[in-house]
Amino acid sequence: QVQLVESGGGVVQTGGSLRLSCRASGETSSVYTMGWFRQAPGKGREIVGAITWNSVTFYPESVKGRFTISRDNAQNTVYLQMYRLKPEDTAVYYCAASRFRDLRVIETNYDYWGQGTQVTVSS
Repeated sequence: QVQLVESGGGVVQTGGSLRLSCRASGETSSVYTMGWFRQAPGKGREIVGAITWNSVTFYPESVKGRFTISRDNAQNTVYLQMYRLKPEDTAVYYCAASRFRDLRVIETNYDYWGQGTQVTVSS
């Protein structure tokens, strides 16, 4: 089992920045690709970034150029740096871990999930 704990959410004004962190514990050697997803009220969960064990990354068009995903394998931690935040970025952000080694962008490819952290962007 792998446990994921997110931190770093909060309230920020439009145009501001936030950095989310996700620390993994447990059987971390069993997971390779990490992802960040978000879910806004009344909407489905969507990916906002993914990173493989060797730091190959993916971003959807909605956040490309504004969000950066990175990882520190020694610390079992994944980060999501968010710049130029918009009100439509408001959501609960979830960290997820996958046992797949290659890049995965759909939530059913992820095996472990954190509890989420709220990000609110005020206009």
